[in-house]
Amino acid sequence: MKITTKDITFTAIGIALFVVLSMCLRVPVFENYYLCLGYIVMTVYIWCFHWYEGAIVGFLGVILYCIIGSLGFNGMPGWSLGNIFIGLIMGVALKQIQKLKNKTLQVVLMAIAAVIATFVGILIVKSLIDSVVVSQPFVVRFGKNMTSFIADAFVIVVSLPICVLVEKPAKKLRYE
Repeated sequence: MKITTKDITFTAIGIALFVVLSMCLRVPVFENYYLCLGYIVMTVYIWCFHWYEGAIVGFLGVILYCIIGSLGFNGMPGWSLGNIFIGLIMGVALKQIQKLKNKTLQVVLMAIAAVIATFVGILIVKSLIDSVVVSQPFVVRFGKNMTSFIADAFVIVVSLPICVLVEKPAKKLRYE
């Protein structure tokens, strides 16, 4: 696999969009938690390009978001590594799901895969890492990350119809 300047540029644009959407469009949903609209970008990259590009967008997007937004180190390692798992699980599922011809069925099955991926990425991976970083029991971190899981899974699932709409133009822009 050959990585081109265009590949790097598109990934950098995705990371920047992840940060911008996460910081500029803060939609509160729970006490002290906002919808992370950067997940829209991550989901589009997973759907339209490659799982690993979506995972890189999510991983580096979170790191930059935390650095630029002065949010600190506590949530960053778990959240960023959790995004790698979300990208991987969604990518593996998508590879099989895109073989189906029915776009509606694709979106429904990807919604299920997205919820499972977000469960693993946020409630398992993030909670495990957070429990080490902040020295709290896993079960406490699991409970505290429940709102993150719900909000992040919601954004990813709502992003899926957007993926279907932008797939052809995004691929045309990227590959032609």
